Amino acid sequence: MDSSRIREHMQVIGADGSNVGIVDRVEGNRIKLTRASSGEGAHSGHHHFIPVSLVADIEGDKVRLSAKGDVAVTMEQEEDGEHR
Repeated sequence: MDSSRIREHMQVIGADGSNVGIVDRVEGNRIKLTRASSGEGAHSGHHHFIPVSLVADIEGDKVRLSAKGDVAVTMEQEEDGEHR
């Protein structure tokens, strides 16, 4: 996967088409999601990250992951690399 094709404000969707978040930017081998799209409750108000290795394809302005949305969010990481 060529992560240079991933751009700011692209929608990140699971393999099932469900919304996972919005791209803030790519940092190394991870996609940084915008704060506004990074969870609820204790997980709101800060960025979460998705490994670029989960990207299956880029379709227009959408980044499609290889995992379904409900599974992909369990793989989200905090800034320090810990799983949320």
